[in-house]
Amino acid sequence: MPGVHPRLPSSSVGAELPAMPELSAPTGPGGSKDIQVCRLLAYAGAMRLLGVLGGMSWTSTAEYYRLLNRGVAQRLGGLHSARLLLHSVDFGPVADMQHDGDWDGTAKVLVEAAQGLERAGAEGLLVATNTMHKVADEVTGATGIPLLHIADATARRVLADGRRTVGLLATAFTMEQDFYTGRLRDLGLEVLVPEEDERADVHRIIYDELVLDVVRDDSRDRYREVMAALTDRGAEGIILGCTEIGLLVGEQDSPVPLYDTTAIHVDEAVDWMLA
Repeated sequence: MPGVHPRLPSSSVGAELPAMPELSAPTGPGGSKDIQVCRLLAYAGAMRLLGVLGGMSWTSTAEYYRLLNRGVAQRLGGLHSARLLLHSVDFGPVADMQHDGDWDGTAKVLVEAAQGLERAGAEGLLVATNTMHKVADEVTGATGIPLLHIADATARRVLADGRRTVGLLATAFTMEQDFYTGRLRDLGLEVLVPEEDERADVHRIIYDELVLDVVRDDSRDRYREVMAALTDRGAEGIILGCTEIGLLVGEQDSPVPLYDTTAIHVDEAVDWMLA
C-alpha cells in the first residue's frame, strides 16, 4: 500500500511501539544471545488481546485472520502469531436486517458479540467490515474497551500520502449513508462516489458474488470501469471501502493508487496489539 500511516491516537492505542531488541552473537554458554531471547519472549508476552467481530462476511474475516497473524509474525519473527478472540456471526440474518433497514437489530447482534468478547478478556475491538461501522457508536457505548475504527485508519493513510480527493467503492449503505462518507469528510477528505447505476453494480457484485467467495472476470472489468470513471472525475486514489473488494481488484486494475481498508485496518490493529 502507498505511504505510511500515522499511529492511532495515544488515547486509543497507548504508547509508541518500543524498538525490538536485536539478537547478537552469543559470547559463550548462557551468553548475550540467551539473555536477548528472553527479552524477546517477554516483549511478545505483552501483546494485547484483540477481539474481532467477524463473519460479515466469512470471506473477508478469513483474510483478516491471515493478515493479522502475518503482520504479527513479520514484526516479531519466529513462530509468533496474533493473540485474537473471534466472534463470527451468522451473516444471513444480519444481511437481511441491513437490507430491511433494521439497523437496531444489527446493533443488538454486534453489541452482544462485543460484550462477550470483552467478558472473555479482549482489550480492544475490531469490526471486520466497513458497513457494520454504522453501529460502531452503539458497540463503543455498550463496552468499556476501545474500538479501532476502519474509516479513521483509512483517512490517516490517505492524508499521510498527501491526497485529499478519493473515490469510494463499497456497499450501497456505505457509499450512500453519512456514517462513513461523513466521517471521512470530517477527517479532511473529499469523497466521490460512483453514479447511481455504477453503485448498483458495485453493491450487487459484493452481495451476490464476493461474500460467497465468487470472483468473476466480468465483475473485475466492471469495477475497472467504475474506478476509471472516478479517476476521470478527479479521484487521486480509490478507497476499497468493503472488506471483500480486495479479493477482486488490485493496484494493476486502477489508474490511481488503491487504499484497501482491510490491509490498512490490519496494520493499525497490529500496531495497537504490539504497543
